[in-house]
Amino acid sequence: MTTAEARSAARNAAALAVASIVSKGALFLWQLVLTRLLIQADYGIYGTIGGMLVIAATLPEFGMGLIVLRDVARRTELAGRMLTATLTLQPALALAAYLGLIMAGWLLGYDQTLRTLLPLAGLSLFVDVLGNMVHNQLLAREQMVIPAAISVAHIFLLIGLVAAALLGGLGLTGLYWATIAAGAARAAAYWVALVRCGVGIAWPPDLAIMGELLANGAPLMINSLLGTAYQHADKIIMTAALGQESTAYLLAAFIIVAGMVELLSTTVLVAVFPLMSRQYGAGQHAAFNFLVEKIAFLTLILTVPIGVGISTLASTLVALLFSPAYTRTTDILQVLIWYGVVTMVANVFAQVLMIQNRQTRLLGIRAAGLALNITLLLILLPRIGLVGAAVGSLVAESVVTVVLIAQWDAGRDFARRFGPRALRLAIAGVVMAGVMLGLRGLSAPSLAGAVGVLLAGMAVYAAGLRALRIIAPDDRGFIRQVLISMPGGAFLARVWKQA
Repeated sequence: MTTAEARSAARNAAALAVASIVSKGALFLWQLVLTRLLIQADYGIYGTIGGMLVIAATLPEFGMGLIVLRDVARRTELAGRMLTATLTLQPALALAAYLGLIMAGWLLGYDQTLRTLLPLAGLSLFVDVLGNMVHNQLLAREQMVIPAAISVAHIFLLIGLVAAALLGGLGLTGLYWATIAAGAARAAAYWVALVRCGVGIAWPPDLAIMGELLANGAPLMINSLLGTAYQHADKIIMTAALGQESTAYLLAAFIIVAGMVELLSTTVLVAVFPLMSRQYGAGQHAAFNFLVEKIAFLTLILTVPIGVGISTLASTLVALLFSPAYTRTTDILQVLIWYGVVTMVANVFAQVLMIQNRQTRLLGIRAAGLALNITLLLILLPRIGLVGAAVGSLVAESVVTVVLIAQWDAGRDFARRFGPRALRLAIAGVVMAGVMLGLRGLSAPSLAGAVGVLLAGMAVYAAGLRALRIIAPDDRGFIRQVLISMPGGAFLARVWKQA
């Protein structure tokens, strides 16, 4: 990767990272507020419908976003025709998803309240798809600042409208109307931005492009469907089997894990997708494999202490973030956080298969993972209770990750080179956990005590990274190259001299 490419990727990552920190942080805090504004049953309904909407949204998206992102990044002259094709196809697909969503509510045997809210909540499928198609166009042109700004504005508008609806006594009905209004404003802002970038609709629709989008997008759509079902099937099944309050416990843990994945994994992978796509498309396989290895292993280095910290301090974290009614979330979070760690590593290798146009292989892996996850859910839930959903997800995602690495053409070399380092990394994580557990037992539960325990654990982990030589010299060089390419990196370049 050249310095110019690193600078471009880093600036794109920085723009999306800032937007994610602000918007995801605000949305995370808002989710915590929602647990107090909504009674547990309503929060469970909110989580169930949210999961169903995410799964349903994969049909109108139909994998087209990644194809547009990949192809327009390579050939910008395709932008107008790609936009016209998605505008023709995706609203029709949204209608099919909407009807399926309503039918699913009946088939799952949900109560009247939930079935009544589903048709209203499902209207967001139509407004969201109009914004998403433009979002992907802007990302393909590496105009990251514009979608970042719109995303932040959308989140704050959404929070404001939903807060007004709930405080005004409109309940979940008002919440979903506010969500639709905020989504419509987001879509309008995206279209204005795209027109100003010089991209317009190119009528009539190109039937060849439409056919290619459907043919190439179908495996991606099914893969996305399986992936989202993998993430949300536990909540949907739990509501049907154990009731809405049980789903509320699981959702509380899930928002913490999902926030971590969105901030630390999705943001970076979206930002580097155009660069990785160009490298592979240009036959620069050595540079492509180098980037994959570094992103994957550095992701693991970053997320292991997060997993240790949250699982060790889960009871304190739940007590600080949620009301006393959510104490049962602690056991779920202690396991589910490791599902998040494994997921972030798996996402890197899933992106490799997408860039290599091996969607069918990825589809088969995700299908097997979903089947395993549901099987484990049905086996474990009656035996160990709510935590069974988290255990099933962790086991299934771990199996999927191993299989994904095996599909990568450099996967065997990667496993051989980084296996010993991963073992040393695990040792550093275990030592960190031991120190934190010991210190936690010596201090009373409090925010100050938890922060002190976490800082001590992080110091031990950092010392372990150095003592066990987990970070190689080329890792440090890669990190330095990325950091000095960011705004303000000139100062760091003077301080952190090249070895």
